[in-house]
Amino acid sequence: MIELRNIAKSFGDKEVLRNISATFEPGKTSLVIGTSGSGKTVLMKCMVGLFEVDSGGVFYNNENFSKMNINERKAIRKEIGMLFQGNALFDSMTVEENVIFPLNMFTDMSEKEKKDRVNFCLERVNLKGANKLYPSEISGGMMKRVGIARAIVQNPKYLFCDEPNSGLDPQTSIVIDKLIQEITQEYNITTFVNTHDMNSVMQIGDYILYMFEGEKHWEGTSKDLMTAKNERLENFIFSSEFLKEARKHYVK
Repeated sequence: MIELRNIAKSFGDKEVLRNISATFEPGKTSLVIGTSGSGKTVLMKCMVGLFEVDSGGVFYNNENFSKMNINERKAIRKEIGMLFQGNALFDSMTVEENVIFPLNMFTDMSEKEKKDRVNFCLERVNLKGANKLYPSEISGGMMKRVGIARAIVQNPKYLFCDEPNSGLDPQTSIVIDKLIQEITQEYNITTFVNTHDMNSVMQIGDYILYMFEGEKHWEGTSKDLMTAKNERLENFIFSSEFLKEARKHYVK
């Protein structure tokens, strides 16, 4: 479980996060939504220690990550998997080499143990046999699945996904969403997803946090979202006529 307790963050005179509190539970897919500039990315970077909070704290299973020194944070960071927006795969490495990279960096597993773990993770994301291919030889959806395999190769307790469907077609996005949700539930991972994809919100949103100008303006489930009484949230979610009409039928 990850808890945010009254998080605040500023850059110079610009206050980016104000008094953010939230709880992200294991086995559930938690999505953070909001317009560009709402503070979503800064929040995620504070949660993993890329930015330091000005006040408040980020707690991993009741341990205050924000107050830890570099060495103390290493133990928690080993339990974190990251799925980056641009995949961040190494072009000069094969699929297998990309996935094995964290194991080479952070574990003392034998070569056989690492290969077995890589094969297991590739099979789990439906990429069995893709070991020797290079990123240039596979599709965008396959690259995203390689990214997921690499994110889970160390069997993390926490998974952070930054715009996982960015650049993907709608069908592939659904596949990635389902895969993230399945892995979250199967391994009881605490999953945090930063997204603009409203299909993701409605399909896998066990918990949704809506941010506006650095503040938490609403939280709930995807079902709660359809009947939420929050003007800013409604304007953000139901910006298209299609979604407005869909909501009318849902409320009936």
